[in-house]
Amino acid sequence: MSKDIRIKKGLNINLVGAAEQTTSKAVLSNVYAINLNDFHGITPKMLVKQGAEVKVGEPLFYNKNREDMMFVSPVSGELIEINRGARRRILSLKILADKEQAEVSHSPLELGKASKDEVKAYLLKGGAWPFIKQRPYDIIADPDATPKAVFISGYATAPLAADLDYVLKGREKELQAAITALGKLTPGKVHVSVGASSNSPLAGLSGIELHKVSGPHPAGLVGTQINKIDPINKGEVVWTVAAQDLVVIGELLLTGRFNPERVVALAGSCVKAPKYYTTKIGAEISTFLYASGVTNNHFRVINGDVLTGSKSRPDGHLGFYNNTVSVIPEGDDYELFGWNKPIFNKISATRALTFSWLQPNKKYDLNTNTNGEHRAFVVTGMYEKVFPMDIYPMQLLKACMVKDLDEMEQLGLYEVAPEDFALTEFVCVSKQPHQQIIREGLDLLYKEIG
Repeated sequence: MSKDIRIKKGLNINLVGAAEQTTSKAVLSNVYAINLNDFHGITPKMLVKQGAEVKVGEPLFYNKNREDMMFVSPVSGELIEINRGARRRILSLKILADKEQAEVSHSPLELGKASKDEVKAYLLKGGAWPFIKQRPYDIIADPDATPKAVFISGYATAPLAADLDYVLKGREKELQAAITALGKLTPGKVHVSVGASSNSPLAGLSGIELHKVSGPHPAGLVGTQINKIDPINKGEVVWTVAAQDLVVIGELLLTGRFNPERVVALAGSCVKAPKYYTTKIGAEISTFLYASGVTNNHFRVINGDVLTGSKSRPDGHLGFYNNTVSVIPEGDDYELFGWNKPIFNKISATRALTFSWLQPNKKYDLNTNTNGEHRAFVVTGMYEKVFPMDIYPMQLLKACMVKDLDEMEQLGLYEVAPEDFALTEFVCVSKQPHQQIIREGLDLLYKEIG
């Protein structure tokens, strides 16, 4: 039995260049990288030195505040670089891969007999714990916390995002193992959301409470679903896991192997043949970017989707949590008096001078141009039209900017993550960095209260 969730507020951004449902194997990367920015709030302590040989699944470093939380290597090879920044803070690690891969293996866990503590210890040791995130604060979950529920979204609504029904097909065994393990970690329910009309492999799993979701973006974001199913109150904790990360967790539990394989959607209007590629976490994006061809030489590579991803170089590396790479035109040109004439080739949430509302199914070839400059907040009411949570978005943003902890708490900062404000940032006429503001607010709240 499923519980339907229908989202009315939001905005679908239909872009040219969605990935076709065909999958190729990416060329093996020579160098793999782990970006420490992917693990927000973690202070790493290295276990191996530069120049050391490592295996797949071998711990590279651990969390200073939690010594049993291991972060493992995605490949076997030589640790050739430990890139440090200010105050010797570790920024990234690079591993030169061996031609023949060697791996660390553990004994498979007997899920039927395993206790909560045994499951937890196994995931921490095996390197799969970083896939479990928590709210509030949108950080890697605290193993000592007891979440009231676990939430998984199997419905992707972000522009050009990978189709989860497609990438999870045939992985039901691993998905079920991960769900069973997560169910042991919470006294509450494991909530799984899928598209209302989808044929998701997640829908047939046992031990879940199924929700069928419909509506425009951000209906697919787990934060939107938490708000509609079981909102977070002060003092409560929920855990979230991305759908494709369940496969890595499940395979570790069933086989004892850490397999960082990813099915990545290479999409965007600058890609000649957008499609899916099988690669690994930390692989060089160039190993599959140029295999599909690019339509011009003036493009931007985005590690993730176009709303929440980060700018990357073509020779950059796939992020730890990403299963989409978007390639769209670089928007560094400006149109004279572009604001003062009717616009037909851009999407907008307002009807002022733009006519995208007349063609709701049209696909657009947008670039990275923000079409405006940073200025003070302008009250337009647009945030509320695309923000489906029972939260006042502008008031919360302002509370974060002035560092008012009481207001931040009362206005619902515990419930949100930066990605929940990606759409309000897109429609913002003031060009304010909403996601950065929310991230800084969460960090402040965690430092002072968490």
